[in-house]
Amino acid sequence: MSDILEKIIAVKHEEIAAAQKRLPLSAVRADAESRVLTRDFEGALRAKIAQGQAGVIAEIKKASPSKGLLRADAQFIPADIAQSYAQGDGRTSAACLSVLTDRQFFQGGVDYLKQARASVDLPVLRKDFMVAPYHIYESRAMGADAVLLIAAALDDALMAELEAIALSLDMAVLVEVHDAHELERALRLKTPLLGINNRNLRTFETRLQTTLELQKHIPPERLLVTESGIATAADVQLLREAGVHAFLVGEAFMRAPEPGLALAQLFG
Repeated sequence: MSDILEKIIAVKHEEIAAAQKRLPLSAVRADAESRVLTRDFEGALRAKIAQGQAGVIAEIKKASPSKGLLRADAQFIPADIAQSYAQGDGRTSAACLSVLTDRQFFQGGVDYLKQARASVDLPVLRKDFMVAPYHIYESRAMGADAVLLIAAALDDALMAELEAIALSLDMAVLVEVHDAHELERALRLKTPLLGINNRNLRTFETRLQTTLELQKHIPPERLLVTESGIATAADVQLLREAGVHAFLVGEAFMRAPEPGLALAQLFG
């Protein structure tokens, strides 16, 4: 585990401890279980792909530890960004949204997810570093339709426990891996959504070949989502010609004046 990942996970445990003092697990769980049905995250991706388009999970991300600030405050309006993604150019648009909720490292927030989801009909992934059951119940309570589980941050037992809770709440689970060992562990889970992060969390080096190298080990019934480093039409063409049709993209869109048009230009 990288130093930055270890630091983030330590902070997450501190945040959970503080959150449970404000609102106990029993209360968060009750709130989560009272929520109406989720939006179909996997179905939205597969519907786009069935139409011959890319299934794009468009990310709302203000900053990152490796790249710093991506979008200035005046232009960072989650509801507007979500609507831009949902519209695209009228032909090419996002299938789903991903919203960063980590505040300390990514300048994200729970309110950003709520604002984005309220403004569109797209399914929304909560992107954060999930390390405890509280996180999963909290995610559903805030309205998330899907959660991210990072294999590098979780042992097998905890990863399976968090997945089981998410599935019991009718949430989709995107499990993220970076290497063959993490992929082997992730394939033991039930979720069909398997993300390959092209960014090495230890060095922050990005290689699209990571997806292509691991792709051959993924059963056809799983839906591969490639993450990080997708910046040009050539990148998209390389991956789609290899049979990769689901993408999670954030930075390239966040730096653009109109994120939805940037999406359409990249994938249209």
